Amino acid sequence: MAATDLEPAKTERAVATSKVDPAEVPSAEWGWSGESRRTAQVAGWIVVVALLAMTIGNHQGHVEDIFLIGFAGIIALILVVDSLTHRIPK
Repeated sequence: MAATDLEPAKTERAVATSKVDPAEVPSAEWGWSGESRRTAQVAGWIVVVALLAMTIGNHQGHVEDIFLIGFAGIIALILVVDSLTHRIPK
């Protein structure tokens, strides 16, 4: 019969740091190991413009326009808040 003992769950969480050891991640030598905030900001604003551009068309009802504008507004708000909170020195 198999044992009924369970191993305790590990509660350790991975923590992202700004310094990456090149021995663990070889691409860190070229600077490919971090997140690019600028690229994420630009991509976010492109998505906002694309969502707003989708409101132009031959729509009979405007329910989809409300959702497109709403999602674009939410994404724009997230981008602005992220930009403002990143500038605050700690």
